[in-house]
Amino acid sequence: MIGTYSFLANADCTIFDATEDQLRALLEPKSVAVFGATNESGTVGKSLLKNLLESPFYGAIFPINASGERVLDVNIYTHIDRVPSPVDLAVITTPLSVVPSILENCIKSGVKIAIAISPGFRETGTISPTLTKQLQKTLSSGQIRLLGPNSLGVMNPRTGLNATLTNTMARPGNIGFISQSGALCRAVLDWSFHENVGFSAVISMGSMLDVDWGDLITYLGDDPYTQSIVIHMESLGDARAFLAAARKVALIKPIILLKGGRTDAAVKAAIAHTGGFADSDDVLETALQRCGVLRVNRISELFNMSEVLAKRRFQLQGNRLTIVTNSGGLGVLAMDALIATGGHPADLTAETLAQLDEVLPSDWSRSNPIDILGDADADRYQQAIEIAVKDVNTDGVLVILAPQGVADPTQTAEKLKDIVNHLQTTPLRHKPILASWVGGAEVFAGETILNRYQIPTYPYLDSAARLFNLMWQHSYCLQGLYETPVLADQWESRGPDRAVVTHLIKTAQEAGRTTLTPVEAATVLSAYSLPMVPTRLADSAAEAVAIADEMGYPVVLKRLADDEGDSKESTHWDVTLWQVANTASVHHAYHALTAPPTASTILLQPFIEREGAYELMMSSVNDPHFGPVVRFGGGGWLIDVDDDSFHNHLRLRAVALPPLNEVLAQRLIEQTFIYPLLQGKRGHSAVDLETLKTLLMRFSQLVVEQPWIQEIQINPLLMHPKVAAPRGITQTKPTAAIVDARVVLHGPDCDPTSLPKPILRPYPSHYVQSQTLRDGTPVVLRPIRPTDESLLLIFHQRLWANTATDEDTHHSRWQYLNVYEPSEQITQLCFPNYDREIVLVAECPNPQTGLPEIRGVGRLRKLPVETTGQLTLMVHESDCDRGLNMALLQELIHVGRREGLHTLKVNLGDNLALSALCKQAEFEVKRSEAESTALLCLKAEA
Repeated sequence: MIGTYSFLANADCTIFDATEDQLRALLEPKSVAVFGATNESGTVGKSLLKNLLESPFYGAIFPINASGERVLDVNIYTHIDRVPSPVDLAVITTPLSVVPSILENCIKSGVKIAIAISPGFRETGTISPTLTKQLQKTLSSGQIRLLGPNSLGVMNPRTGLNATLTNTMARPGNIGFISQSGALCRAVLDWSFHENVGFSAVISMGSMLDVDWGDLITYLGDDPYTQSIVIHMESLGDARAFLAAARKVALIKPIILLKGGRTDAAVKAAIAHTGGFADSDDVLETALQRCGVLRVNRISELFNMSEVLAKRRFQLQGNRLTIVTNSGGLGVLAMDALIATGGHPADLTAETLAQLDEVLPSDWSRSNPIDILGDADADRYQQAIEIAVKDVNTDGVLVILAPQGVADPTQTAEKLKDIVNHLQTTPLRHKPILASWVGGAEVFAGETILNRYQIPTYPYLDSAARLFNLMWQHSYCLQGLYETPVLADQWESRGPDRAVVTHLIKTAQEAGRTTLTPVEAATVLSAYSLPMVPTRLADSAAEAVAIADEMGYPVVLKRLADDEGDSKESTHWDVTLWQVANTASVHHAYHALTAPPTASTILLQPFIEREGAYELMMSSVNDPHFGPVVRFGGGGWLIDVDDDSFHNHLRLRAVALPPLNEVLAQRLIEQTFIYPLLQGKRGHSAVDLETLKTLLMRFSQLVVEQPWIQEIQINPLLMHPKVAAPRGITQTKPTAAIVDARVVLHGPDCDPTSLPKPILRPYPSHYVQSQTLRDGTPVVLRPIRPTDESLLLIFHQRLWANTATDEDTHHSRWQYLNVYEPSEQITQLCFPNYDREIVLVAECPNPQTGLPEIRGVGRLRKLPVETTGQLTLMVHESDCDRGLNMALLQELIHVGRREGLHTLKVNLGDNLALSALCKQAEFEVKRSEAESTALLCLKAEA
């Protein structure tokens, strides 16, 4: 098909090919060189070489040591250039001081990747800044990658590779395990034998000077032998790389993470161990949720959840569990565990209760847990489970069996197996059924049946309840992946007044201030339609009276805090205030508040009734890893309450990564303890949650669009309950009102290019363009969205249907996209990191149905050299004649220019049509024996 341009076609079409090849050499090397191999007992070099030689690895092994003596009866080489064949992987066990020179020699010999197992990097603080710079300079060329230093090594049970300091090979399996702790790697390997857990890869990260979480998550996400990724993390490192990789992989393979540092003592211990910076735990928790990563608290949960999620793709709709048991006492214990970890018992409907009444004995519990009594047999279990799982309030079912009475664990397991298999063919397949067969050897045969048919089974019922909640958390995280916030240009009849905010910030900076005055802060919030109470300052009684008359009575007067001096720039105002209702009261209050030695400036605001209102807070600060973050929760006096005193699953203040859309704002509110009160539960009055969500979205947009703002504190935000006003009477209380706000700026000497930006770039809606093709067909060129998966899959299937008989096209164009199972690659394509790549889709209406369909795709990926971008295209042949290919290419060029790139590159391969298109767009085509490329130098937009 001469008109088809593939973005997933040739091996040189992806900018990560070199890195992927290097990481493949880490876990699937054909040859390994060991630097520092020695006969000296107890050394790292001898231990590692011994493990390599004794493992079933069939690749070549080359020990390297300047002494030239034989080690473990194996010939040794004095230098890597003496090795007789190419080396894929270098394992360095020498002191760290000589690692830079070893890496230089490896680059000259074409080694793809190295592991530094040298002790003494960050954990002991012995590395010098000079040595760090040497290593970074060597690695900056990209010609070699480095895992570590302080890595324990890597293990691939499938290929028999054991390049670690652990002398026992793990069982082969489908779990990719990555850990920052070598000791934990060893402990997990020991534990895995007892639990019969197998691995596709075991990787010890070390100090992450080069290869990081993002690299390995991306690699394991593409590895066909890995079904789930399990991570033990001590420090995050490159947060952007981690989140970008996790968002692409989490929907196709579960990622489960264990990280310490929830307490202050643990944070201090982690810093001492890794030598890194502390990760803000609540912000990290939020970031993990936004990229689909499930966080657990126990090593056992790491692998239990990995096994469960890899078996079936559960998609829970909620956290309401129904328990079916033949032991009321065990049911109560399971319910306690469920509630303690954030779940809820399902409230069974009257219809469900009536159906259960028909099949269960008269003295059954008539509530959840469903106690079917100690004499329950397999048939009674089956009837109860089939009814419970259909209940509309039930999101999952836990079946508990204790071997008592006539209960047969094996027969009941057979019945449960049949129920689960049938559910997979119905709309109820998203509801998980878990089992807890309690009784050891008596229930072993039944457990075996359940495990064989991939039904999550646990000997301890509290573990089952906890894991149900973890399954819900995982589904909750994955649902959030589809939320792609768009910064709004208009709210109702107006948009944000960005010019006013820019002017205020510039004025403050020119005056050498980093804190805005109360009036300036109020103006900034009002510019983004946030309901700041009108705020004015007065220096005299006469001025105060004039302002009060203008505002209307009653008004509130506040004085400058005693320790602030006489400055209008202060943001700290005394909690003591005067509420006045007339001119004389203003005079009296002003003089009382400004009596010496206090300042002469006072603050005036209209009086806002607080009785019955909820006092909330919103704030934004910059996190060193994640940039600006938004916090929301209880305000007023609650602002001083320690958040750690609340339950793990409900916080006093919750965190979100801006920008927010309606769903993300709703999720932020839901995570706070005050949410049930705002809903009107527990006897409280409800507020207008739609208004509150709108305010959070506007606040997050302010945070994103104004990077010079370092910190914003809003406390209190008053939310009045929704009250139906009597007919003919106007409601005077505002729905929402901000009473106090503080805005702090970055210093004027701060480099604008270093200002924090959101860790997740908002949807680039400014690249949405509507055009008309040559034949009059309307087309919308826009950045891809996560919800485009189904449309993109149809587009791919249509292309494949047209090329299925073309063997040459199949082999040359689709070798990086499995044409029979393309959904995983397409899923990843729909979750781009907008900072690193822009994927545009060309959307046209279907001539018959009028529904939108994708007719072309183009991708711009930024190369590691920041000023260069690589373009790839795929357009249906029938659309090339009407100019869709050129329209898409021209728009990609426009995007490249807007993104600040200097050069665009297209790898042509043998695609003559693509070559002709690039020439038409004024690219310079260059051909050589190695490659054929087209280059375009961009001029900056005026």
